[in-house]
Amino acid sequence: MIDINLLRTDKGGNPELVRESQRKRGGDKAVKLVDEVIALDDDWKKARFTADEVNRKLNAITKEMGALFKAKKKDSPECAELQKKKAEAEAEKEAANKVADEKELVMRAKLNLIGNIVPDSVVDSKDEQDNAVVKKWWPEGRTEAAEIEKRNKLGGKDIKGVQGLYSHHEVLERIGGYDPLRGTKVAGHRGYFLTGPGVDFNLALIHYGLDFLEKKGYTKLWTPYFMKKELMAKTAQLEEFDEALYKLATEADKGKLATEADKGEEKHDEGEEKYLIATSEQPISAFHAGEWFSEPEKELPKKYAGQSTCFRKEAGAHGRDTWGIFRVHQFEKVEQFVLTAPEKSWEMHEEMIATAEEFYQSLGLPYHVVSIVSGALNNAAAKKYDLEAWFPFQNEYKELVSCSNCTDYQTRLLEIRVGSKKLNDQTKNYVHALNCTLTATERTICCLLENWQTEDGVIVPPVLRQYMGGKEFFPFVKDLPGAKKGGKPSKGAAEDLAKGVKQMAV
Repeated sequence: MIDINLLRTDKGGNPELVRESQRKRGGDKAVKLVDEVIALDDDWKKARFTADEVNRKLNAITKEMGALFKAKKKDSPECAELQKKKAEAEAEKEAANKVADEKELVMRAKLNLIGNIVPDSVVDSKDEQDNAVVKKWWPEGRTEAAEIEKRNKLGGKDIKGVQGLYSHHEVLERIGGYDPLRGTKVAGHRGYFLTGPGVDFNLALIHYGLDFLEKKGYTKLWTPYFMKKELMAKTAQLEEFDEALYKLATEADKGKLATEADKGEEKHDEGEEKYLIATSEQPISAFHAGEWFSEPEKELPKKYAGQSTCFRKEAGAHGRDTWGIFRVHQFEKVEQFVLTAPEKSWEMHEEMIATAEEFYQSLGLPYHVVSIVSGALNNAAAKKYDLEAWFPFQNEYKELVSCSNCTDYQTRLLEIRVGSKKLNDQTKNYVHALNCTLTATERTICCLLENWQTEDGVIVPPVLRQYMGGKEFFPFVKDLPGAKKGGKPSKGAAEDLAKGVKQMAV
């Protein structure tokens, strides 16, 4: 949530700044929110003034009564009249406070819909085709232009990828790495079992990712897989509750049908709404909720490497993104999450995306980094980078990393303060929160499979081998349904990749 004082000119605010930021995010409809909040805020302030006036009246009555009590006139007619006025004022105060509190709730609910302030460095556009490519990296011996040229030469033929290779889900199936049929039988749509090499790759990426971040000063956290609704609402957008988050059934949801065994147990939070997490960013953002870093130069930054299983509905996903394990309802993720002093957050934002880049370079995966346009930012993010890696079969870059500076948007609701504690402090200062994927492991596996496959199987990237018992290669052990037995893609692709492996191993 933004600071309401940004909309109050009497507090030094600048409503025009917020209007311009909202215009960049969503046009006239988003700008209208600003005017609605200002009107609701004025309405609340009037109600609050009325309630305060009633409270002052009550205090005056109480003071008069105190004087009579002191003069030993508590049984006088005058005191009786004041008792009556006090009772009326107390009822009036309760009613006025209720009105003011309700108006504040309405105002803050609407305020929560206004996005973070978009800086000038973000491209002003609603079209993601305008995302600015700010960095690009390819392993030695491979270029994007060369791979696109190969695809263009092949034209519209029924081929297996730019290099004559297979899609990631086909590779995973051919090495015996997953079982989607039994997965959907057990878990439903997009369910899957990872098997053998698939498990090896997944665990290796988790362990390597955590080690990678620990060496950079991150503290490892294995988070809860669910959160209380109250805290989830302070870190997730409202639409996520319907579109992304799975709600856990409470006893009330289940009609309070308890087994005999349950009846004898002490129960806690049985009626409290909880949600499965969509990313470890959510529970980690609440890790320091309600805390105050009074010595930021000593206590900050707080750098966390979050590991968790993540659960997402992924409503609306379609097409090639739903192939294999690229976009699924359950996946593992290693996340960078950092709390910084406000003046340090933009420097940290660049550092975090650089860390992600270093990780993917170590895996030998081509990528580019894009700065996301203003109209595609989620409310919490002031600025966001995506690292999109190259998928040879699909001949395109696909998102593997999202890196956002949320400034004080989340920490304001979570009350994570910064700075010295002073009496009568008029300004509240909050730490800045940043998040950046290191690896959503199932999705990273997809990219590894397309980029490290050969005519006979998949080479294990050198940096992962120590986490896979020294394994260097997974051969193809299955033919694809309908494929000719023994069919192999082009040798040229395998030769190019073999050269790259030798260079990375040096």
